[in-house]
Amino acid sequence: MRATSISLLLLSVLVAGCAGNQSAQQAGDTRFVAGDGKMEVFAAGEREPAPAIQGPTLEGDTASLAAHKGKVVVLNFWASWCGPCRAEAPVLKEVAAKTKDGGVAFLGVDFKDRQADALAFERTEQTGYPSIFDQPGKVALAFQGTVPPAAIPSTLIIDKQGRVAGRALGAVKYTDLMNAVTKVRDE
Repeated sequence: MRATSISLLLLSVLVAGCAGNQSAQQAGDTRFVAGDGKMEVFAAGEREPAPAIQGPTLEGDTASLAAHKGKVVVLNFWASWCGPCRAEAPVLKEVAAKTKDGGVAFLGVDFKDRQADALAFERTEQTGYPSIFDQPGKVALAFQGTVPPAAIPSTLIIDKQGRVAGRALGAVKYTDLMNAVTKVRDE
């Protein structure tokens, strides 16, 4: 029962938080939890194993963390309705392109979204990496007990050993993401 309660609580935080606050609602689309985008990198001895996640991509293939074993993986939780997700998309695209040949893989997780809207977002942004279509939020819930994403957008860095090495809540900034990815990659 406790695990179920924690799962429901995490899902509630992610979904309810997407409603935004009153002042933000007056400014426009607010279905996200704001964060400062600061990337926190965890000491190697403090890292928790990432769960074995997989799911259908927006294009109908299957993507998983296991497919990138031995690589650093940047896992970005996003949604087409999230303004900060749109704002950070060029940053993620650029860092993904610059680190691809250095043993870093990017994987998106489209959270609580309509597939048609998510596909339109992907066509516009042309990220260059796949996204798992996670309409029910199961991928985010899989991180319960480790380092949950806890906001939309959220970015997790998984190290070469498959452990959660870093997390940012909110839209990431280029320098912060590039520095964190490089640090984890070069360990």
